[in-house]
Amino acid sequence: MAKKLLIVEDEKNISYIISVNAKIEGYECDVAYDGEEGLQKALTNAYDLIILDLMLPKIEGFEICKQIRQNKISTPVIILTAREEEVDKILGLELGADDYITKPFSKNELFARIKANIRRSSPDPVLSNPNENIIKIQSVVIDCEKHKIEKNNIPVELSKLEYDLLVFLAKNPDKIFPREELLKYVWKYDISDDFYGDPRTVDVTVKRLRDKIEEDSSNPKIIQNKRGMGYYLAMGE
Repeated sequence: MAKKLLIVEDEKNISYIISVNAKIEGYECDVAYDGEEGLQKALTNAYDLIILDLMLPKIEGFEICKQIRQNKISTPVIILTAREEEVDKILGLELGADDYITKPFSKNELFARIKANIRRSSPDPVLSNPNENIIKIQSVVIDCEKHKIEKNNIPVELSKLEYDLLVFLAKNPDKIFPREELLKYVWKYDISDDFYGDPRTVDVTVKRLRDKIEEDSSNPKIIQNKRGMGYYLAMGE
């Protein structure tokens, strides 16, 4: 079955070019030309990926992204922006976007990102041994079979990307991964490709994850980093 995209973009020439090329690549597409329509479609239909412009009439892209995640929709979101300001990119990621592309962008770059994010969001195989599905890290317990996280016996809500990152690090404890390797193994990007993504995306996702699982995110004990080398997960003190 063809994967389905939602394109929320008010510049009709851009949305047309994306949708035409998406259909050539084998995707089905819905298009919304303002934020209100885009949010309504995102909340009421099932998509494999959402391409979301930030500067939209009626409801801006930041608010759409925020509401999508508040409604516990884990569909990957790639934000499009013509802005160069770093704060806009970071804010989009902090609100739950999975990736961003700055206009103007090439077809190859866009579809490399689309394919990687859809690949990453595909369901993980269930482990054959239920005992291997429970991972305990200090005050955090991961149930990989049920895709549930608890901290001090209290459920923690993670996005699909945050969950994938935590489980990957937990299954490779105390091993340091550079950001580029995390983009390869968690984000599923091809790091030999020119369009594999911005390593800063990893930093923002780690920050979101620390805010949810650490006792003190400013002094993390679980997800730590070694300056100039990368991130690693510490199983215990």
